[in-house]
Amino acid sequence: MNRFQQALAKNKLQLFVSLPANDPELAQAALAEGADGVKVHINVNHRASGNSYGPLSTYQESFASIRSMFDGPLGIVPGGSLETVQQEEITALPATGIDFVSIYAFHMPSFLLRFPGVSRTFAIDSTFDQRLLEGAASFGVEALEASIVPGEEYGTPLSLADLLKYRWLARHAGLPIIVPSQRKIVPDDVPALIDTGIKVLLIGAVVTGKTADGIRRSVAELRNEIDRAY
Repeated sequence: MNRFQQALAKNKLQLFVSLPANDPELAQAALAEGADGVKVHINVNHRASGNSYGPLSTYQESFASIRSMFDGPLGIVPGGSLETVQQEEITALPATGIDFVSIYAFHMPSFLLRFPGVSRTFAIDSTFDQRLLEGAASFGVEALEASIVPGEEYGTPLSLADLLKYRWLARHAGLPIIVPSQRKIVPDDVPALIDTGIKVLLIGAVVTGKTADGIRRSVAELRNEIDRAY
């Protein structure tokens, strides 16, 4: 198993951080406070952080630096459309130390399903027909990112309605569930999130902000609450 698969196999909620920039300093801030995994981006305009990301070649040194900091899962969003996901970049990911790719289902080209060496996850949004999830595992994908909060609701508090949706996915999707912090996740939300049966809480700019100090504070608070729950 690679590092991502090992994380999914643990019987404890994993805390990943989606970095607001491909900056080793930000990764170090997250890891120093106990993040289990880190996610970076290429070839995408990222809504929550407001940042735009270029090709893989732009970040090779940054990714090498981040990879050297820890032995946990390192993931990547490889593009923000079908056209921006490049086969040659996907081929290079294992050598870069990337363990998994994270991309919306409607941005994932079929060739991405064929590459060995990296785990594949995909995201769905609030409009996705969840009945289609029944066949997802047969395509070799290994986790589902439940990005199901409408964009106009980013940054609002977590509700019971959200929790019920996450629990339904955890029970019926046939895949481990990653929940990104589209809502303003706070430490008090952690016990209920654990009860839904999700595997990974992936916090990003909505929770952490864009600074190293914000990342440290958010990760430390959530890390303490997760550890207290087990």
